[in-house]
Amino acid sequence: MKKQFSVAILGCGNRGVCYTKYMLKAPDQYKILALCDPQEKQIRKMHDLFGIQDTADFLDPDVFLQQKRADVLVIASPDREHIPQAVRGMELGYDLLLEKPISDCREEIELLLTTQKRTGRKVIVCHELRYGKGYLKCEEILRSGRLGRLYAIDASERVAYWHWTQAYVKGVGASLANGHPAILAKCSHDLDLLQSYAKSKCVSVSSVGGQAFFKEENAPEGAADRCVFCQHAKTCPFSATRIYVDGWHAAGEPTFEWPYNKTTTKVPLTEEVILEGITNGPQGRCVFRCHPDLVDHQLVQMTFQNGVKASLKMIFSAIRGRKYIFYCDLGELIFDERSATIEILPFGGEAEIIDTSSFVKEGNKGHGGGDAILVQELYRALVGEKESTTTLEESVECHLMGISAEESRAMGGALVQVHR
Repeated sequence: MKKQFSVAILGCGNRGVCYTKYMLKAPDQYKILALCDPQEKQIRKMHDLFGIQDTADFLDPDVFLQQKRADVLVIASPDREHIPQAVRGMELGYDLLLEKPISDCREEIELLLTTQKRTGRKVIVCHELRYGKGYLKCEEILRSGRLGRLYAIDASERVAYWHWTQAYVKGVGASLANGHPAILAKCSHDLDLLQSYAKSKCVSVSSVGGQAFFKEENAPEGAADRCVFCQHAKTCPFSATRIYVDGWHAAGEPTFEWPYNKTTTKVPLTEEVILEGITNGPQGRCVFRCHPDLVDHQLVQMTFQNGVKASLKMIFSAIRGRKYIFYCDLGELIFDERSATIEILPFGGEAEIIDTSSFVKEGNKGHGGGDAILVQELYRALVGEKESTTTLEESVECHLMGISAEESRAMGGALVQVHR
């Protein structure tokens, strides 16, 4: 008989909903006992969405963390709260599923690692793309040796323009008081993947970037402060009316799915509910009048201890989808999420194209299937069947890479040593 672990969810926003959904699909493995979020409407949404009964609900995280309330603590709270809550959770005896980014501060990251070693608790950071089946397939091909030795990687994180504005222009994370620099907030996935493929620690980083577009001077003439009142609502590509109302209809009017559920906590979604959300909430603001702290593009160059070089481009684009090109001394490997293909290009040999569109089952598509697999792998780690694919030390390493990239960008692209 399988061991069932009790779970407490700290943070009932989009990521808290995601992990709860997959845990509830495995009732023999997980049981949700407690929910905590400072906004009562977020907790109410969880009950409405999943029909969860008999949970202990808390609005004050400090009260919630006064005692241990389950076996496992899922930390999906705002970024700046991750380290203090994780440290407190470990001291209470929780094993953790910790949302990233964990921190943009070297001292905080060191505190997390030393606390984990002292308490002996399991800490799995949510690097979901490590578990994405397309990325696992690339790992398999590279390790097979058929393309020879890897010496360089060119990675592009092409963030859909509407997603960029949703999360990093209008969202809570657009403020550095609440969130982390974009290279960590959006690309901790990529930094983790790069160190994984390189199979080495990173020695040095250089980076450039800035805020090129989402400024008040770039607003269309006569633009209103809110999209629903704007004369450009039907023509502006960043119009909340087009993205959320028209997009929801085009998507088949889902009951409660991302990105449309970023406008409201009400279940189910309707046109009236979404319109109310963009009329009164943050997602309805004009992108040119939000004054975000975060850059809107950044380029990073990395050198690893074993000589592998990597580049990472973070930009907003027409169509979302990462692209990874692996350069080996006997061929190339290209994974493009847009075309859902992996191209294997051996020197002097016949090319092979793998269709990745069928890799992920419908309903489990988050992060290329990584969200669902992460929750499964968490269980395997809890019962001692395996260690996490990404160890806490590796998670710390990729965060140090991101911190170094931001330090370099602030110095105009100066070379920064990752380890001091």
